[in-house]
Amino acid sequence: MYSFEAFERLSMEIETSRGRTLLIADPHIGFELSRGLRVRTHFEERLAEFIAEKDPDLLILLGDIKEPIGLSFTMKRLLMGFFSDLRGTPTIITKGNHDGRIEEIAEKFPNVEVAEHSLIDGFLFLHGHRNLPEVEFSEGYLGHIHPAYTFKRGGTSRKTKVFFRVGRFLILPTINPFIEGFDVRQGIKMVPFLKDFREGEAFLPEGIYLGRISL
Repeated sequence: MYSFEAFERLSMEIETSRGRTLLIADPHIGFELSRGLRVRTHFEERLAEFIAEKDPDLLILLGDIKEPIGLSFTMKRLLMGFFSDLRGTPTIITKGNHDGRIEEIAEKFPNVEVAEHSLIDGFLFLHGHRNLPEVEFSEGYLGHIHPAYTFKRGGTSRKTKVFFRVGRFLILPTINPFIEGFDVRQGIKMVPFLKDFREGEAFLPEGIYLGRISL
């Protein structure tokens, strides 16, 4: 569940003028605190190890870095540990709806920048819960809806995470292996600037094209 290959399938690397740029969506660090789990998964530690091993020139976290809306002592400790492990990695956080007070942690790390959105070489990076910023861009990357697709056969159904393209936007699945995701046909309604689209294209994390999905 924590393998390098699993994290690699659920993340994405692109080339920008900043170099090799690693995109990760919706880690929801501290999800154990909000879901009543009595065990520590150490998910954020394994994720930091993956990022360090990838050693990108730039890391972009597409929002919802943390799960709890607030910033408890325990949440601060988890985030401090995560970002301490990434001190050598230039990082941009495009702030998500779960990221209240994330700046209080980020300001302690000179390599970490928090923004509502980021624009690099015509690529727009954002979380996806707000209206589209008024900027010119060629392609957008976001998270927020944890895209998944539900396969149905007979009386059974199975949900799997997907990358989902809608117009000029690519929506990344959550990197967190403990979070299943939302079927894209419902989840797309949570993105203000995509809710009126009628179809998109789904790709399995392995790169297999599933085809067009009616929304």
